[in-house]
Formats: sequence, structure tokens, C-alpha cells
Amino acid sequence: MTDLSVRIGDLTLANPIMPASGTLAEGLSDVFDLSRLGAIVTKTITDDLREGNPPPRVAELQHATLFSIGIPSKGANYYRDTTVPFYRRFATPIVASISADTVEQFGTLAAKVSVPGVVAIEANVSCPNLKKDGLAFGMDPQATAEVIAAMKRSTPLPIWAKLSPNVGDIAAIARAAEGAGADALVVANAMLAMAIDIESWQPRVANLMGGITGPATKPVILRMVYQCSQAVSIPIIGCGGISNAADAIEYLLAGASAVQVGTQSFVQPTAMIRLLDDLDAYCVRRGIKQVSELTGAMRAYSPEQMARQGSL
Repeated sequence: MTDLSVRIGDLTLANPIMPASGTLAEGLSDVFDLSRLGAIVTKTITDDLREGNPPPRVAELQHATLFSIGIPSKGANYYRDTTVPFYRRFATPIVASISADTVEQFGTLAAKVSVPGVVAIEANVSCPNLKKDGLAFGMDPQATAEVIAAMKRSTPLPIWAKLSPNVGDIAAIARAAEGAGADALVVANAMLAMAIDIESWQPRVANLMGGITGPATKPVILRMVYQCSQAVSIPIIGCGGISNAADAIEYLLAGASAVQVGTQSFVQPTAMIRLLDDLDAYCVRRGIKQVSELTGAMRAYSPEQMARQGSL
């Protein structure tokens, strides 16, 4: 029997599998027992009411999906009074995911969602910073640090920084988040992308651009997880293109302590449960007693191995 529990800072989760924000809805509780998940990461909310982007919002690509949802939100009060009580029925800790337009708003909203049942708050720093000409917080180390610091001042709950992949040096952003007090990193959000319909000559999402997710993104974000694991000492949660247990195991070997599953849940609603069972079976087959043994266990080629390969 494998011990699937993992530590994310001061939190102990029953297993390393959780949904990516925005990919779990209340209706999935009719499909499988949400208590089997390591954590429930709820959809990103804002303090105010937002309708999100105009349709079309989604475009299916060859090995990925383009989303331009725009963070529709019913606000903090609805989240506190309706969303949290619904998920609190399950024996699974809740992670709130929040977005805001300014550093100050991040702090204010963090305090509002710090209610019983919520064990951590994920800071979606991929949103535009209105005080920096719309540049996403997560694209600037200083802005990222300011957001995390404001949230740490506003709540005693652990803060997870969800980083943007749309940067040249994600390790610098990771170090800034850690330095400001982040308890964990979620690596990473969707990649900025676009697609065009060659018959109508119009973009395939009304907002012109969106975030690309799905299997095509995994090799890139896997590389980012490894780079961040080499740059910081806080736990990392891998997120991007995870379709099966093999994908999750790659993320763990690269340095992640847990993973988030997103797009695959739209394809197969029970994907997270299947992945969890397959991960357990893999550990049993390999004689792994604790799943945490996989974290950062990737083996680099030795100079002797590389020399032998070069001589073939």
C-alpha cells in the first residue's frame, strides 16, 4: 500500500491530485466522490461581479484548447456564502483562487475568502496590473512580490502563487514570490496564444487572444517546473497538459510535490480519479512506499553515460 499523502508547506494533503482553478464545478460531485481528491481548487473569483469575455470563448486546437473566458465572477460574498459551504460538505480541503486589478485588492480579497473550510489561497498573478499599464503581475518580479506580501499581511492562510508561463525567466518570478513569503508555487497558468478561422478570417475567440492549455503545453511547463525547483525551496504544484498518470509522474520527477489537472477533466470528467488510481498502481509496481519519493527524483545522465551514447 502506497502512502499517497504529500506536504505543501504546513498542509498535509491526502494525495497530490487536485483540479486546476476553473475546471471543477459542483456538478462533478454527481460523477465521483470529491473527497477522493487531495484538494479542491475552486474557480478564480474577483471581489466584484464580472461577466467575463464575450463569446466565442473556446476554440479546440489539434493538441490543445484555446480559452478566453475572462474570469467571470459572482463576487466574494457569493463565494463565501454559497461556494464554500457547498464544497465544505466533502472531506477535502478547499483552496480559494483569487484575481484582482491592484495589489491592494489582492490583499482585501484574500481577507474576505479566509473563511472556515478554506485552507490556502491561490494568487492568480497572471491578471493585468491596472497600475502598470496592464502588464500582468506575474510578468514582473517586483509586482509579483508586492501581491504576495499584501496577501500575507491580510490573512494567516498559506499563499500559493500561480505563475504565468509568459515570461523569459520564470525562475526570477519564482524567487520573487518565495522572497515575499509565498508558501508554494503553482507552475503554471495558460500560455498566451491565438488562432484564426481561415474561412471567416476572424480570430477563433472574440477577445483575439486567450490561454492555450492541454497536452501541447506539457513539455514547456514541465521545463518550467524543473527550473523553478532548482531556484526555490518551497513546494511546487505542476499544472499544464496533464492527461494521465505518466504526465503527473513526470511533473513529480521534475520537482513538483503535487499536480493540478485541468483540460483533461473536460474531456473525461473522471480523469483525476483514474489518474490517482493509476499513480497508486505505478508506485506499487515500482515498490515506492511514499509518493513523495518521486519529487525531484529525476536522474541526470552521468558523463560516462553521455560518452557511451556519443560513441554509438
